[in-house]
Amino acid sequence: MNFDFLSPVESVVLAHNQLLPKQALGKIIKIHSEKDGLPDLSDVKIAIIGVGESRNAFVKPKEKLNLGNIRLEIYKLFSGNWSHGIADMGDISEGETVEDTYFAIKSVVAELLEKKIIPVLIGGSQDITYATYRAYDGQSDMVNMVSVDSKFDFGGTDELISSQSYMSKIIVEKPNNLFNFCNLGYQSYYNAQEEIDLMEKLFFDTYRLGQVINDITIVEPVMRDADIVSVDMNSVKGSELGSAYHTAPNGFDGREICAISRYAGISDKVSVFGVYECGNTPQFSQLIAQMIWYFIEGVNFRKNDYPFTSYENYDKYIVLIESEELSFYKSNLSGRWWIEIPIIPNLNNKLKRHALLPCTHQDYLDACNEVIPERWWKAYKKTIV
Repeated sequence: MNFDFLSPVESVVLAHNQLLPKQALGKIIKIHSEKDGLPDLSDVKIAIIGVGESRNAFVKPKEKLNLGNIRLEIYKLFSGNWSHGIADMGDISEGETVEDTYFAIKSVVAELLEKKIIPVLIGGSQDITYATYRAYDGQSDMVNMVSVDSKFDFGGTDELISSQSYMSKIIVEKPNNLFNFCNLGYQSYYNAQEEIDLMEKLFFDTYRLGQVINDITIVEPVMRDADIVSVDMNSVKGSELGSAYHTAPNGFDGREICAISRYAGISDKVSVFGVYECGNTPQFSQLIAQMIWYFIEGVNFRKNDYPFTSYENYDKYIVLIESEELSFYKSNLSGRWWIEIPIIPNLNNKLKRHALLPCTHQDYLDACNEVIPERWWKAYKKTIV
C-alpha cells in the first residue's frame, strides 16, 4: 500500500491532544498513531499530511520545520457545522534523495485521488507541487494549477529543480498534463520581464498582488477552475508571520490568505491543497492552522454545481460580439457563472472538460458592452494551438 510511506503523528502531539475539549478538531479528526495505525478512510473526505522535505528550498531553513506545532494549532480549533470526515495521516519524511520523497508524495496523493479524498499537504518547499502534479499522470483529464506566490518560479530547463524553478519542469516534462496555470499575488520586482512575457506567450493567467487585494472576489472563478492549489507562505507579508527570517515586507495579510484558502475549498474541482515554505514561529503555525480551517470550511460548503450533469438547472445567455457568439451559463443553485469555450471537432478528448470556463457576472456585463473577457481569449487560444 502506498500509505506505507507515512509515519504516525508524534506521541507528544497526541498527549497534548488528550487535554483539549471534546469539541476541538483534534478530538474529531481521525489520527494516524503508532498504537492504532492508519485510520479507516471509508467516510473521510479530507486527509492532512505533513511533509518534511526542504532540501530544494531556495532559502535553506535554519532549523527543521516543527510539524507538531502546526498540528497542535489545528487540533485546538473548533469545527464548524461540517459533515465531511477528516483524517490526519501523519508525515512523509525526507527520503534518501529528493526524488525518493517526490515518489512517496506522488504515490500517496495518487491513491487518495483514486479514493476521492482531498490531500492537504503542509510543510516542505514548494517544489513538492511538482510531485503532486505528477500524481495526476493516471488521470484522463488535463490539469489546472493555481499558485499563490510572489514569484512565478520559472528557471532554465537545465537548472536543478528547486522551489524557485519547479514550474519549468512541469511545463516541459512529458507527459504534459497541464492545461492552465494561474499565479495569484505576484510582485513585479521579484520577476524578470522575460518571465512575465513568457506567461503571456503561454496564455497563462496572472494577477498582481495589488489586483487581488483590491478585489479579493476575483479569486473565486480562478479557484473554481483549479485542480491543484499551491500556496507559498512567502506570499504573506512578514509582519503576519512573526519574526521568521525568510519573509518579505509586502504580501497578503492574514484575512486575505484565509479568504483565498476558503475560495479554494469552495471550488468543486480543487482536489489537492498544499501550504509550503512554512516557518516555526507561533504566528506562522497559527495562521497555517487557520488557513487549513478555512479550506475545510469551504469544502463543506461546496455547491456541487460543476461539472454540469444537466443544463436544466442553468440559465443560458447568448451575447453577440462582432463575429463571436458567446454563451454564458448561470447556475440556479449557486448564482455562479460560466462562459463556453468553442470546442473544435475531433479535438483531443483531454481538453473537452475545459469547454466551460468559470467567470463572473461582471464578465457577462462586459460582454454585453462588447468587451470579450481576457481569460476567455487565453483559454480559446490554448485549444487551437
